Amino acid sequence: MTSVLAGCAAGGNGERAPLVAGTGAPVIIPGGPGDAGRTAESGERLGVSEAHVSAADVRFAEGMIPHHRQALEMAALVAPRSASAALRTLAGRITAAQRPEIAAMSSWLKGVGRPPEGHADHTVTLEQMNRLRAARGAAFDELFLTLMITHHEEAMTMARRELQDGTDRAMLSTAKDVLSGQGVEIARMRRLLRG
Repeated sequence: MTSVLAGCAAGGNGERAPLVAGTGAPVIIPGGPGDAGRTAESGERLGVSEAHVSAADVRFAEGMIPHHRQALEMAALVAPRSASAALRTLAGRITAAQRPEIAAMSSWLKGVGRPPEGHADHTVTLEQMNRLRAARGAAFDELFLTLMITHHEEAMTMARRELQDGTDRAMLSTAKDVLSGQGVEIARMRRLLRG
């Protein structure tokens, strides 16, 4: 989902955002008739995006980043605490899906002038996280699945809100990915809980 061009909006109120060259693949700016083209420099404004950034888009990214980080923290607990191959595979999938989404949303927030840091997620409380850290074996597996199902359900609520209120194509696409991917994972986790 990483883009070569990053949108940058001052107000986040649905206005059209300038396109800015990013740090990915080079963007070639054509020259005039008979003139050579050139490579855009990182941060160079390239015109106006068709995308519209709204406050809902910013809220979604600012909320989803720490939410994903908490899921990564939970997934990292699986290998040393669970003997379940299925749970280890699930944790690997969570990490593989959410780490790149964090990077893309962080880059997007930076592009619209918002810091990607400084937000917290409390879907799973500190007490619950401490219980998860202390658990081992089957007790860990059950607690992990129960907490992660709730965690994914909250992410799906956030994604639905973005699809209802958001306007930015990148954030709407991320919300669709969250809904489809985490919906599948919830079904897998419920099957694992039933054993």
